[in-house]
Amino acid sequence: MALPPTPALQSSNHPTTFTCNHHLMLCKSSNNSIFIPQNLIQFPTRRRIAITTALATVFLAGEAISNTNMATSFDLRMTVPDQTLEEAEAGIRGHARELLEIKPLIDSESWGDTQKALRERSPYVRQDLYTIIQGKPGSLRPQLRKLYSKLFNSVTRLDYAARSKDANMVQECYNNIVSTLDDIFAMI
Repeated sequence: MALPPTPALQSSNHPTTFTCNHHLMLCKSSNNSIFIPQNLIQFPTRRRIAITTALATVFLAGEAISNTNMATSFDLRMTVPDQTLEEAEAGIRGHARELLEIKPLIDSESWGDTQKALRERSPYVRQDLYTIIQGKPGSLRPQLRKLYSKLFNSVTRLDYAARSKDANMVQECYNNIVSTLDDIFAMI
């Protein structure tokens, strides 16, 4: 004996629709489908609401993760999977130069653009430098790690100073970045 289909939920806030077949409940969203066993459908109302909420969260989280914008947040990846030591050494000078090209934005006190450029450019230097550190002999690594930490602490401080529009602190952090990059290039 087949169960009659249940009407689809009609809500402008919930684009997910539910239909019920004999043994399965099909949950569809704009781009995903999940099948729920019949015994879960027979749960009390609170459990159904909890399941519906969990499924909606999964769908929304998937869309949020797939729509990341690198310009508005720091990239937490440390290395590029296929990046070799030679590629990192060849690319770090160009990436460092691009990072230092935020100077005109700092001088014009364009704080939002400074933050955006800083966040777009610093991950490349981070990846290159991390790959270089991993390829260096163990005796050089502690010194390079210390400089790496000093460099990206200055990058973070510059980002915060730009957010608070503190021109003196931004200039100090920029100068620290320049001197730390000089120290790093002297070692590699």
